[in-house]
Amino acid sequence: MEKKIVLPRLNFLIVRKFILTLLVLSVVFLGGYNLGVKGFKAEFKNFSDVSISRETPLNKNVNLSLFWQVWDTMGAKYFDKSKLNAQNMVYGAIEGMVAAVGDPYSMFLAPNDNKVVDEDLSGSFEGAGIEIGYRSTQLAVISPLPESPAEKAGVKAGDYIVQIKDEGKNLDINTSGMLLPDAVKAIRGKAGTKVTLTLVRDGADKPIEVEITRAKLDVPSVVIKFVGDGEEIAHIRINKFTGDTVKEWNEAVSEYLKNPKAKGIVLDLRNDPGGYMQAAIDVASDFIPTGKVAVIEERGDGKRTEYKVERYGKLLKVPIIVLVNGGSASASEILAGALRDQRSIKLFGEKSFGKGTIQEPVEISGGAGLHVTVAKWLTPNGTWVHDKGLVPDTEVKDEEATADIDEQLQAAIKALE
Repeated sequence: MEKKIVLPRLNFLIVRKFILTLLVLSVVFLGGYNLGVKGFKAEFKNFSDVSISRETPLNKNVNLSLFWQVWDTMGAKYFDKSKLNAQNMVYGAIEGMVAAVGDPYSMFLAPNDNKVVDEDLSGSFEGAGIEIGYRSTQLAVISPLPESPAEKAGVKAGDYIVQIKDEGKNLDINTSGMLLPDAVKAIRGKAGTKVTLTLVRDGADKPIEVEITRAKLDVPSVVIKFVGDGEEIAHIRINKFTGDTVKEWNEAVSEYLKNPKAKGIVLDLRNDPGGYMQAAIDVASDFIPTGKVAVIEERGDGKRTEYKVERYGKLLKVPIIVLVNGGSASASEILAGALRDQRSIKLFGEKSFGKGTIQEPVEISGGAGLHVTVAKWLTPNGTWVHDKGLVPDTEVKDEEATADIDEQLQAAIKALE
């Protein structure tokens, strides 16, 4: 997809990342200082007074003279002294170092950004209700959360986000080359405020502009409802794999088992962007009698670890259909892939997102965080879904012209009745 002003932006990023990487190498291997925001006021003299060792790290073949030349030049010449905040410059350096590896899912999060991510995984936060990621190098919607302002405004999984506008934040920015934490910060905001997104959608003749009024979101991880003739089919939707998923899943399973009419489950993973891998393994263990749920390959050295069923399942003989679409990613793909490989359970719907890597969150001093891609995962049969997704056994489109009818859910119910 064509992007605006690609070359100037990329050239700037390359230079920026190179310079910032030099700073981080110095910070990481030298240490010994504590940069606090309170210590850096608007006055230029405070920036000049910052003391950082300029010795070359031992056993590191790195020439840091370019970095210090730029650091000193910024201090001596930059016209707006209030912007010379050493702590922010260090954060920017670390962010640039992590971004330089070219993996959009490895990221450094400054304390405020790290807090936002923690809130997101808790399921309660204020914002537009969009999970975002990348398709190739373009910012894209993984999924809008159910009943969220984004979903109500018409945002769909797979939409490319090309422009973000927020008058309250004085933002009107093109997303080309944008880092994921910056995009999250731009889209997230207090309830009642508005953000406008310009979207490019496959099949649409022109960009789509949507205005979203942010809201307080408290999204349950698991929701169960009995559907079909006689309400004999349990429609269980997993919205996201959070810290509450296992508890809520067990409650849903208990509700299913208590229903004497229940005769099958539609496991709905549509627009489930993932979350905690362990939660997906716990859910899979209710359906799979024994064996692998996922295979993890770490650090590109070929070493593989098998994650297996951990307990005796309560739903081993229950008929099941799994629903997926372009918003099903990561942990939801782990679950769907395991159920198909190990129990030949059919997938209905549309091709999943295709995120086959695993990130480990690392807490950093001062409230910051680092998400590092530590491995790739494979389905039990050895399939790597990254950038390819899971192709459903039965493809069913959810027709936009019939918004009041869920064709995919209806097809799954029919297959179980």
